[in-house]
Amino acid sequence: MTQEVKEIFGTGNGTRPGGAPPAPAALAAKVRTLAPSMTRSMQRVAEAVAQDPAGCAALTVTGLAELTGTSEATVVRTARLLGYPGYRDLRLALAGLAAQQQSGRAPALTTDIAVDDPIADVVAKLAYDEQQTLADTAAGLDTVQLGAAVSALASARRADVYGVGASGLVAQDLTQKLLRIGLIAHAHSDPHLAVTNAVQLRGGDVAIAITHSGSTGDVIEPLRVAFEHGATTIAITGRPDGPVSQYADHVLTTSTARESELRPAAMSSRTSQLLVVDCLFIGVAQRTYETAAPALSASYEALAHRHRNGSR
Repeated sequence: MTQEVKEIFGTGNGTRPGGAPPAPAALAAKVRTLAPSMTRSMQRVAEAVAQDPAGCAALTVTGLAELTGTSEATVVRTARLLGYPGYRDLRLALAGLAAQQQSGRAPALTTDIAVDDPIADVVAKLAYDEQQTLADTAAGLDTVQLGAAVSALASARRADVYGVGASGLVAQDLTQKLLRIGLIAHAHSDPHLAVTNAVQLRGGDVAIAITHSGSTGDVIEPLRVAFEHGATTIAITGRPDGPVSQYADHVLTTSTARESELRPAAMSSRTSQLLVVDCLFIGVAQRTYETAAPALSASYEALAHRHRNGSR
């Protein structure tokens, strides 16, 4: 049964049967997300189309292969990995992206933060980078997978969420939101406690793993246990090809972080993870509105006296 689920929903790479290829605006985000998992020759093709969509849109498959020093087969494989049925569809997307870029959008800013940058520049660079991270995540988020994850959560008896480090903070954020609309949810950052709780999950329960790298063992292990015990499993990850996806019925892909010396990957990954978490929460609140609205109102009322007294 679990294999059937995998075959139906896939792992967020490429296009599902009957699905539409990514919109032109999503192409650059797709390249940033998937490039780390590509072969070097496929990376050259992906980088070329992202850097010069207009020029590449004018090339045949043979021309792009010659430009990147690869083969026609590599170009076609890259197009398919990016979510397009074939090279013709990728060319159409490149033409659309080139048209958007020529419509007068300002050139991208560099977001590398130097140790001697004025604080005003730091603010501007961080704001731009986080806006780009959110845009990339939104463009690359598979709404079919998101809808399936929302449906599972909305009807769940219980939800367990696994995350460590910065991802653990995101796990806590999701569980407190779900609790406020009346769902039973627990965040686990202790790997031993996570596994012992995962053993108790069954069909009708949901387990969510949050890991940017897709390879965090302390998060993968409880998800595997939950998967094997019949719970519906969800992975929120920046690497949809990572080991965590082996045990995920639904994969929600976040933007690949742009890391620098003064901006660790955990900062960008947290921003994109929080967007996905908010999408999950709003989706569940919509599906369960008749019970969610009164529960949310009750939680506000329970805390109102603390705010009136000036407490935080």
